[in-house]
Amino acid sequence: MSVDQYKKEVGMMKLEKLIEAREGISTKPFPIPDKELLQRFEQLYLGAVNDVMREFCLLHQALPNRIKPLREYRTVAGFAFTVKSAPNAKISGEMEYRTQMLDSLGEDHFVVWDTSRDQEATLWGGVMTATAKGKKVKAACIDGGIRDTHQILEADFPVFYEYRISNGSLGRCLITHYQIPIVIGNVTIKPGDVILGDIDGVLVVPRDIAYDVLIRAEEIRENEKKIFSWVHKGETIREIKEKGGYF
Repeated sequence: MSVDQYKKEVGMMKLEKLIEAREGISTKPFPIPDKELLQRFEQLYLGAVNDVMREFCLLHQALPNRIKPLREYRTVAGFAFTVKSAPNAKISGEMEYRTQMLDSLGEDHFVVWDTSRDQEATLWGGVMTATAKGKKVKAACIDGGIRDTHQILEADFPVFYEYRISNGSLGRCLITHYQIPIVIGNVTIKPGDVILGDIDGVLVVPRDIAYDVLIRAEEIRENEKKIFSWVHKGETIREIKEKGGYF
């Protein structure tokens, strides 16, 4: 190999693995029906599932704490339907693309919306809520603004969001993509990942490990039932620790 060939080879960036890691979307099937998986996750709470993610060496799966629940929800679980938008003055074509995106929404989806940190517009409101609920979508997480809050509350549809403002989206932002990998905070969310939301926020469980995480989280739930029973019986901290308990 000549010097020039060597320099060319070294200089070329080999990004195949990075592209697959960032852009690859898993369609891995679960060993149980999808609905059963979601229903069982909904019997858990995010803290227990997050502790399991730590056992899998995944410490950054909770969405930023700026995202909060509109109500004090019990756990809701769905499959990620991702949307990406950005501040933009352009209006033409927006409604057509939004219609296309909404037509793609389906049962058991959990909408996760990356607004590119928009601070002016609302991306979710009353009509979007009614549309999503009619399509049996489980919930929506908007890293940005919502409005028509009374209508959302009356619909009893779980929404997680950053802020409320009356500004609409047209003329302020533009939907650019949907059903692609997105990043919110330092969390990557891919279509089909399992998304959990409750009073403590939103958690992303990668699809490839979701079933294993579920099984381990269910074990933790049963362990904690024992620990609570020991506490209620008045056992000492040392006694509980010696039996494998934790605090």
